[in-house]
Order: sequence, then structure tokens, then C-alpha cells
Amino acid sequence: MRPLKLITFLVLFLTLGSAFGQSSSALKKRKDLINKEIEQLKRSRSKIDKSKKLSLNQINLLNTQIRLREEKIRTINTEIKMLDTKIISNTTEVKSLQSNLEKLKAEYAKMVVFAFKNKGAYHKLMFLFAAKDFNQAYMRLKYIQQSGQFRKKKANEIQNTQTNLKKEISVLDLNKKEKSDLLMDQISEKQDLGKDKVQQSKILNSLTKQDKNLQQQLSKKQKEAAALNSAIQAAIRKEILAEQKKAAERERLAAEAKAKANKTKEPVTAINESAKKTSIEAKGSSILASSPADAKLSSSFLGSRGRLQKPAKGIVTQGFGQQKYNNVTVFNPGITIKTEPGATVSAVYGGKVSKVIFLVNSYTVIIRHGEYFSIYSKLKNVSVSAGQEVQARQSLGSVATDQSDGVTEMQFQIWKGGTPVNPSGWIL
Repeated sequence: MRPLKLITFLVLFLTLGSAFGQSSSALKKRKDLINKEIEQLKRSRSKIDKSKKLSLNQINLLNTQIRLREEKIRTINTEIKMLDTKIISNTTEVKSLQSNLEKLKAEYAKMVVFAFKNKGAYHKLMFLFAAKDFNQAYMRLKYIQQSGQFRKKKANEIQNTQTNLKKEISVLDLNKKEKSDLLMDQISEKQDLGKDKVQQSKILNSLTKQDKNLQQQLSKKQKEAAALNSAIQAAIRKEILAEQKKAAERERLAAEAKAKANKTKEPVTAINESAKKTSIEAKGSSILASSPADAKLSSSFLGSRGRLQKPAKGIVTQGFGQQKYNNVTVFNPGITIKTEPGATVSAVYGGKVSKVIFLVNSYTVIIRHGEYFSIYSKLKNVSVSAGQEVQARQSLGSVATDQSDGVTEMQFQIWKGGTPVNPSGWIL
């Protein structure tokens, strides 16, 4: 292998090795987290199953467990693909080292044969004295010295190549074993996934047979969601109206200042009427970011999208949007996070508490971030009050536990003005 090609290959190999190490580590961490979440869900489901009472939460937890198993299988598939790439790379390196080793051994064998044929001081002296002149004798002497050094160098190269070859073969064997373990893990997860889906079908059939009970649960869920959604909308509408008044007042003062500067008050009425009309017709989101401070906070909050910490440690059991149960659809304006009993709920970002609502036997905290709102529902207690400034990661309270089935979960929402947005893309 030529020096330039060898250097290029080594650089590429080391780069791939580093990237593989980083990506493999991230995948393993994610897989470990999924395993922990699956075990948590299994414990929670076990408690519910002991009650012998069928509920929608059983379906939600089982659906989440199925989703996590599917994600784990996808993660394993990615790991296997990366290992395949690594194995191919290692196999190529092993073959290259083996080929290089054979060449080095062949070259060394020739040198040994030559040295054997010309061994002894007599042969060396004859080789020197056969020179035509002093310069040639000197060159031959240098050749004798260098050939000995070159043999030693080749012997060291052979030894180093053999050592590297053993290391690469060892790494290759480890990668193959890891791939084998992953394949076994994949088979096991697919079997567990099949069992979960069978159980899911049984629970759905049982709930369908108890249609009246299911409808009652769904009706209760819809009423609670509607009541909470109405209360949140009312609180946000109040904020918008308050900002409209502030914006109108700022317009009035600006108009008065301008009229005073012009020594006339004739334009004031027209400007005020225009400001009033604009404030009434303006969208809530833009009104909420009309002041420089609110505009700055809005921009800062938006800039943190995708980097916000979850409001509580737990597993997302329901996503944003329509959730379908048989023929009934329930809209989830946020995400549902299952937590451990008594888990702490923290603010995802700094802002001002807009309102604290007590509804459906639990608390809801609404925090304003300029034109955005973060909303934390199903809290059993709160440690903040309306009008209070809060910092990111500050405790707001703890999660309530549903006494009917023992499930502890909270709901987290993000609204832009008067419209809920999917929080999944905002949090880590």
C-alpha cells in the first residue's frame, strides 16, 4: 500500500471509528432509557390489573408500552446497521494488514537469505576489497551497515503489524458477538411486542363488551377536557384584552405627545379611534407581543424550541392531537406525561404566572412567556400564585394521582396566543 493511500485509509478509518463510537453510545443510552420506561409502565399496569377494573388508562399505558417496544426495535436495527458498517471496515483493515504482513515477511525472507549467503567477516571483507576504488569501498561498507539496520527495521514492522492484526481481529470478534447479542435482543423484543398486541386486543374487546362503562369514561374525559380547555381559553382571552387596553393606552399617550409637539389636539381623536379599531381587530398573538419586553421574551422562548426540559420526569403516554377510542375521538391539546407519585413539576422557561386554576379536583398553572403560554395541569398542589415571576426549572407543585385507578400523570401544553401548538417539538 502506497504511503499516501495508507495515510488516507487510516484517517478515514479513525474518523469512522470515532463517529461510530459517539453514535453507538447515544443509541445505547436511548435503549437503556427505553428499557427503564418499559419497566415503569409494566409496574404501573400491574397495579391497575390487580384492581380488575378496566379503564382507558390501561389502554393508554399499553399503547405507550407498544410504542416504546417498536422504538427499541428500530434502535436495535440502527445499531445492527452501524455494526455491519464497522464489521466491513474492520474486515477490510484485517485483510489489508494480512496482505501487508505477507509482503513484509517475503521481503524479510529475501534479506535473511542474502545475509546468510554473505555471512561472516571473510565474505564482508572480500565484498569490500573487491571494490574498484576507495569511494566504492566506502559505499559498500555503508551498505553493509544499513542492510543490518534495515533488517531490524523490517523485523519491527512485522512485529507491529502482527500486533495490530491481533487487535483488529479481536475487535472484529467483539463486534460480531455484539451483533449476535443484538439480534437475540431483537427477537426477544418482537416476541414481547406480539404479546403486548394480543393483550391490547383482549382489553379493547373487553372494553367494547362493556360499552356503557367505556362511554361513561369517555364522556367524563370529554367533559373534563372541555371544562379545562374553556378555563384556559378564558384566562388567555383575559390576558389579550388586558394587552389590548395597554396597547391602546400607549397609542393614546403617543398621540397626545405628538399633538402637543404640533401644538394641536386635532389628530388625537382620529389616532385614538384608529388605535381602538386596530386593537379590537388584531390577533391575540401579535397583541401579546406588542411591547418591546414581551416581543423580546417571545423571541427568546421561541429560540429555546427543541431545548426545553420536560416539566416532570416521566414517560409521554399521549401525544398532541386526536386520540381515538373505538368510535369516539378526544382531542388532546398537549401531551400527557406519566410520572412517579408526588413527582415535582417545574417551569420549562422563565415567565410570569398568568393564572392558577382549580378544576376537576386538581390545579392548573398558566405561565406567560410574551405571546406564548406554557400550561401545567393535573397538579395536586401548587407553590406559585398569579402575578408571580418564575424562573426556568422553578418548582410549581407536584403531580396528582387519579384515585380511581392509581395513575399519576400530568398534562403539559404550549399555546401561541389563543391557539395550542404541539409541545413535542419543544422539549427534549
